[in-house]
Amino acid sequence: MQKEFKVQGITCVHCVDKIEKFVGEIDGVGHIDVDVDKKLVAVTFQAPADEKGIIAAIEDAGYEVG
Repeated sequence: MQKEFKVQGITCVHCVDKIEKFVGEIDGVGHIDVDVDKKLVAVTFQAPADEKGIIAAIEDAGYEVG
């Protein structure tokens, strides 16, 4: 499954690295693509990863989803 998340506060490569680190630690996450210009994070994942867990990881990294 792939899902896109609108994320506020993404401004640079350091933001990308931080989001990729936090989301990448979730079991079941395959690919993470962060678009700084569009403020979008696209995540390809399968169980046990889920949308709520991915949102929580992005928020734990210090960013607002929505």
